[in-house]
Amino acid sequence: MRVVIAEDSALFREGLARLLEGAGCEVAGRAADGRELVKLVEASVPDIVVTDIRMPPTHTIEGLVAAAEIRDRHPEVAVLLLSQYVETTHALKLLERGGDGVGYLLKDRVSDVRQFVEAVRRVAAGGSVIDPEVVSQLFARKRRKDLVDELTERERETLRLMAEGRSNSAIASSLHMSEKTVEGHVRSIFSKLQLEPAAEDHRRVLAVLTYLKA
Repeated sequence: MRVVIAEDSALFREGLARLLEGAGCEVAGRAADGRELVKLVEASVPDIVVTDIRMPPTHTIEGLVAAAEIRDRHPEVAVLLLSQYVETTHALKLLERGGDGVGYLLKDRVSDVRQFVEAVRRVAAGGSVIDPEVVSQLFARKRRKDLVDELTERERETLRLMAEGRSNSAIASSLHMSEKTVEGHVRSIFSKLQLEPAAEDHRRVLAVLTYLKA
C-alpha cells in the first residue's frame, strides 16, 4: 500500500511515516502544505493520502481543500483526514462528496498504532472510518424530522457503530447480540431510509451519510 503524508509538523509527519513503514506500507511522499500534497499525488498517484486538515499558510482548511481537489482529479485515491480537534462541518464536507475511501480521525487515535493502521488500510480498501468522538458530536446535534426518526433505538445504535466503520460481527459483539440479529437491523435500516437495492458497502455508506446529515 502506497501512502502520501501531509502534515506541517515535521516531528509528527516523520512519526507517521515511520509508523506506516513499520506496518509494511510504502511512504511515497511527505508534504508540509496542501499545495505540495497535490503535486506529490499528481506525481505518484498513491493508494491513500493521510493529511491534516489545518496546514499553512492560514492553518484553517488547506488540507481539506487539497483533499477535495485530489478526490476530484483522482477519485481512486483514498483520503484519511486527521485533525487535532473535532470539526464536524469539515468532516461532512468531504464525506458528502463521496463516502467510499474517505476517513476522518482525531490525531489522538494515532497513539493506538494497531487501530490507526487498521483504519488506514480500511479506507485505502474503499471503506470509510469516522472517529467515534466526531460521530458522537454529530449525533448530539438537533435532528430535523425525516426518515431517520423512524429508526428504533436499537437500529440507531447499530447505525452509530456502522458510522464508526464497524463490521456486522464487531457490532454484534459491542451490542451483545447475534450477527444474524445485526443483519436484520441493517436490512431494516436500509428499508426505513428508502435505500434502493445495491452493493452492501455502498448502502452502508449512504445510510451513515443520511444519519449524520440528519
